[in-house]
Amino acid sequence: MLVIGIGFCGQATAQEGLASLAKKVKTMRDSMVVKGVDRRYIDVPEQPWQIIVRSNVKQTIVSMDNEGSMAGQDYSVKPYLKTTPSHSIGLWAGYRGFGLGYSMNLGGDKGSNITLGATGGAYGINVRIHSFENHNPNLNLNSDLIAEKDKDTWYEVQLTDPIRVETIIADGYYMFNGKKFSYAAAYKQRVIQKRSAGSLMAGLMYNYTCIDYSSDRNGDIIFLMEGLGKVKLWQASAGVGYAYNWVPVRGLLINVLAMPMLTFVNKLKAYAYATNVEKLMEDPYFWDPTTTNEEWDEWFYNNLRVTPMGDKTFNSGVSIGFDGRVSLTYNFGRYFFNAFGQFNNIRYHHNSTRGYLNDWFVNTSIGIRL
Repeated sequence: MLVIGIGFCGQATAQEGLASLAKKVKTMRDSMVVKGVDRRYIDVPEQPWQIIVRSNVKQTIVSMDNEGSMAGQDYSVKPYLKTTPSHSIGLWAGYRGFGLGYSMNLGGDKGSNITLGATGGAYGINVRIHSFENHNPNLNLNSDLIAEKDKDTWYEVQLTDPIRVETIIADGYYMFNGKKFSYAAAYKQRVIQKRSAGSLMAGLMYNYTCIDYSSDRNGDIIFLMEGLGKVKLWQASAGVGYAYNWVPVRGLLINVLAMPMLTFVNKLKAYAYATNVEKLMEDPYFWDPTTTNEEWDEWFYNNLRVTPMGDKTFNSGVSIGFDGRVSLTYNFGRYFFNAFGQFNNIRYHHNSTRGYLNDWFVNTSIGIRL
């Protein structure tokens, strides 16, 4: 009985310790929300808990452009990859803006998406990771080797091995007027902006992109791209801008964030590959008019070979960019609605090859405070 009694006492003590710790964390979180805030401009809801239903639509577009010569004729080739817009819906629950969520993909590309973020009264940090594969790029071949009427025609190409794309986009902001201006009111809804206010801000942005199509069966595309089979990009930017929370009527908040960016890291790593396309073109079977398309494809792609030849890193100079974001929030009682979007454009250039990546998303959500 003594042992059992000690066990119950220990269990009760542990439970009290956890309850005490949770209470201290709650008190600290509540004090962080109101600390240094001008309550005439920023209101802290009495209900600390939030349950939010979220919807997201996103799309990534990759365009490449290369000029060269083949059989003594000039040509340009433009692979273009566009994912089907990806739709997802999810549920998020948390306390004073800190919590957990889960999203389910409803349709679109079959890639993976990871989104991380943290938002305070005067700061915001966001990370988006997107990877996908594309078997059906659109291809435009402008060359004297083909008929004049077909030069500007885009063809959908079926690839045995897909083109793989990975992107990481991270950005962070700090607002200098956190006393009257709230970033969280526009993008997290854990507080409410009561009066219009703006703030000078500083920001950082990081972009990483990898485009890889360096398999044997993509040797024809690599040949047309003059041996370029994979590209990696790194860009880091810093800037100073301005953000404004406009409250035209009670409950409605419109946020506009604009910041010129100075890109001080602009690095490209190009991976070169050799192919045996020219050797295959010397084979009589390559020009045999009696073979069917299926027979020719099987022979050609089964004999294609790609050999890595090395890589080289190029550093571009300093460039100027721009980062912008817009948000709309409406609070009505315990409920709130929010919609915001962002667009990123990443460009690169290497010799006669150049291209860009467009990445955009739109988030909408409706929630309740408890």
